[in-house]
Amino acid sequence: MSTPLLIILIIAGIALVVLGADWLVDGASSIARRLGVSDFVIGLTIVGFGTSCPELVVSLTGAFKGLSDVAVGNVIGSNIFNSMLILGLTALISPVAVSLQNKRRDIPVMLLVTFVLVFCGMSHTILGLGDSDGLSRVEGIIFLLLFAGYIFFSFKTDSREVEENGDTPVRGMWAAVGLVLLGLAALVAGGHLGVNYGVELARRLGVSEKFIAITLLAGGTSLPELATCIAAAIKRRDQMALGNILGSNVFNILLILGCSAVVRPVSFAGVDLVDICALAGSAVLIWLSSYSFKKDRVDRYEGVLFLVAFIAYYVWLFQKL
Repeated sequence: MSTPLLIILIIAGIALVVLGADWLVDGASSIARRLGVSDFVIGLTIVGFGTSCPELVVSLTGAFKGLSDVAVGNVIGSNIFNSMLILGLTALISPVAVSLQNKRRDIPVMLLVTFVLVFCGMSHTILGLGDSDGLSRVEGIIFLLLFAGYIFFSFKTDSREVEENGDTPVRGMWAAVGLVLLGLAALVAGGHLGVNYGVELARRLGVSEKFIAITLLAGGTSLPELATCIAAAIKRRDQMALGNILGSNVFNILLILGCSAVVRPVSFAGVDLVDICALAGSAVLIWLSSYSFKKDRVDRYEGVLFLVAFIAYYVWLFQKL
């Protein structure tokens, strides 16, 4: 395949991601308003799952092939990408409102899940506990049970505070469902095109495999989250954007790594301590930002802080190549 054709396919993938994000936000918003479910819970579940599909495919493929570095590295890299870069850019476009329920339930759950992953994955390496350095099948099953419980609890305790936005039309239920399905399909297809042909182009240009894994794999599978959150921010659906970010992070850890560990125990042997600190630090930053500056929202100041932290982490990564 010629290089110009590769570039065209990469551009097509990006275009599909952007279109898919727009369709998904419109359809999910209509469903939320017709069912009386809050934008946050729709973002947490439908949108969060849909935009995590590329990570699910990549990590499960890695697990089936016995490539733990792919399964674990993809999730850790994607969560850092979500929390630092995507939330930072979203807050710069439009400050992200943080509800009382977000503070009391959703952000603490995301923080707890992140630290559970750190403990389970690094307990042997750091603390000398157990006889493995990753997630066992039993821990994978526990992760999946925790995920099911969290989703059920989210719907059960939803505040039903449906946001009104006169600029966004409320579509018929079937039309909204069709938009969601079409958006999810476009996101997955676009992410697949962008990652696969982006990796091929990078290899042709002589870029190292490690560089590809750090940038294109984690960043490429997070393209749906990025496009969806930016689209939601532009449409002033900030709770959907926050729900997408938190939901994707919880999905990545509990669902994706849970499934991967059930397929085959995953090892953290290739994970650097700095990567773990960046993962935990990104979750802590989200928690702290809901109480700093203008409370009840992630403001543009925090957005800049997230982006600076993301750049600092990537500078460190590039120095280690």
